Amino acid sequence: MRWITEQAEARPSALALVDGLSGARRTFVDWDRAVSRAAWALTQRGLRAHDRVAVLGQNSFDALDLWFACGRLGAIFQPLNWRLAAPELAAVLADTEPSLVVVAPELVERVSSPIVTLPAWREEVAAAPGAPFPHARVAAYTPWLLVGTGGSTGSPKQAVLTHGGVLANARNTNVSWGLTERDVTLLNAPLFHTGGLNVFTAPLALAGGTSVVLPSFEAGQVLEFVPRHGVTVLFGVPTMFIALAQHPAFDAAELSSLRFAIAGGAPCPAPVFDRYARKGVPFRVGYGLTEGAPNTFWLPDELVRSHPGSVGFPVRGMEVRLRDEQHGVGALELKGPCAAGYWNRPEATKALFTDDGWLRTGDLAQRAEDGTYRIVGRLKDIIISGGENVFPSEVESVLAAHPAVSEVCVVGAADPTWGEAVVAHVVLSAAVDDAELRAFAGTRLARYKLPKRFVRHDTLPKTPAGKVDRRAIQQTNA
Repeated sequence: MRWITEQAEARPSALALVDGLSGARRTFVDWDRAVSRAAWALTQRGLRAHDRVAVLGQNSFDALDLWFACGRLGAIFQPLNWRLAAPELAAVLADTEPSLVVVAPELVERVSSPIVTLPAWREEVAAAPGAPFPHARVAAYTPWLLVGTGGSTGSPKQAVLTHGGVLANARNTNVSWGLTERDVTLLNAPLFHTGGLNVFTAPLALAGGTSVVLPSFEAGQVLEFVPRHGVTVLFGVPTMFIALAQHPAFDAAELSSLRFAIAGGAPCPAPVFDRYARKGVPFRVGYGLTEGAPNTFWLPDELVRSHPGSVGFPVRGMEVRLRDEQHGVGALELKGPCAAGYWNRPEATKALFTDDGWLRTGDLAQRAEDGTYRIVGRLKDIIISGGENVFPSEVESVLAAHPAVSEVCVVGAADPTWGEAVVAHVVLSAAVDDAELRAFAGTRLARYKLPKRFVRHDTLPKTPAGKVDRRAIQQTNA
């Protein structure tokens, strides 16, 4: 795993990382040295290949150093979800049994296992040898990352991402999306989420691009940092892009450096495209999942405007099929550089794959005549009302176009007449009654797809990854 070293040798003065808050800058030579010191510090603690190293804290240089130090040593890096409560973290740590847990000082009370605080770890790294650390010889199937799947119920499973899978994802992303050493991104998606790790961070490390590291997402910060650092590519989940568009500084923000912004993790409402188009920002929708390593589709620039809502074609090296297809919609399955399964969950791993080796995504997709794909929803989220299938994402996209609707999530609720009724949970920016919302949707949707009722919220619940928590909302219908 020589990514950082190879960039340091080929382009020693190239900028690899910027600390967005302090302004500290690292070339690839600087980063390579920091990774070597972190790897030496791990070995001085007795860690070896296949040991787990967990980190509990927001995005930082330290976390990135440990990630690549684990790769250099052949150990397994596990970024922990810092939004979890102490009992939830205890369950995750009991499952993976890391040999080392590095914890930010403000989060120490959440972890009872043996830990080292981040300041103490920095002292150990500073005292470690400065000589280059020898790169371990690792096979493609060797685990490198344990990434929580972001489930909203139960203890999250840890997907096993291998060296070969992460490398293939980075290569396929760079080729398909056109990322190069000239690209700059903001790393503000959490590193405990595959989007923070693998959408742009790993691909740009391989390509020689630059990541501006921020602890977390703040809309005003993004609007300030994009022009300051000449950010060219920007990733976020839809709620992040909606928050940006609603920020008072959005209209005046200078975003001309962006080659494109890409939303993933959940269906993106169509009005979001229009909002960014008016700013001159090419806006794409990507599709991926933790178990897919994660980037699986791409949409060429020339098709962005003519294919709103499409995720495009499979990235290079990824095969796609639709199982049990009906009326052009089927269960999406993938074959390619995907996860190796779940850590310590043999039954869940077996259920993840079909008998002939295809990964079950749990999503429903539709293939257009030109070969592009559209994700229409989760298999388990389909609402069957009066015998008709209703896809929540379709209804959400229509309702999101109403000027008073800030957020929307559509779910099914038990109904004695129809089996299930369509229910829309909304956050409104202005007073509007149910009849007006239903009439607005009725101009674009069949009657059976229209919400039977609307539930108003001040804000919709979110998962730790920042997506609307559909499971939590469904529970309110019980």
